[in-house]
Amino acid sequence: MMKKLKHLVLMLCLTLSGAWCYAYGVAGTENGKDGTPIEVIEKTSVTESDKSNSIVPTIDGHVLSLMFSENLGEVAVEITTVSGTLMENLWVRTPNGLQTYLPLCGDYIITFTLPNGDEYYGEFTVMD
Repeated sequence: MMKKLKHLVLMLCLTLSGAWCYAYGVAGTENGKDGTPIEVIEKTSVTESDKSNSIVPTIDGHVLSLMFSENLGEVAVEITTVSGTLMENLWVRTPNGLQTYLPLCGDYIITFTLPNGDEYYGEFTVMD
């Protein structure tokens, strides 16, 4: 009888601790949190239409992910350090996305140039 009670209490503790970790995200199993969002700000506008909500960059450790929620054409993506050193210069056909690895920690600026000349940018930090 005592052995069954001991097993029951241990199983209850294990179940409750697992549920607590899942509920508070400690286990890393939460959905939809694939990195820290980067705010995209309009830099130069040639047209009246603001497309900053269509550009969705996130940073997760050293991995920068880009998603485009609509077809913006071929977008130029430039990643520089805040001091101006060019890290990446890419072209992305939207609505596809991409991922790139930034090996160095530090502060970065990402600039998006749309085919119509509109420019958007965002600032982010890569940390270990």
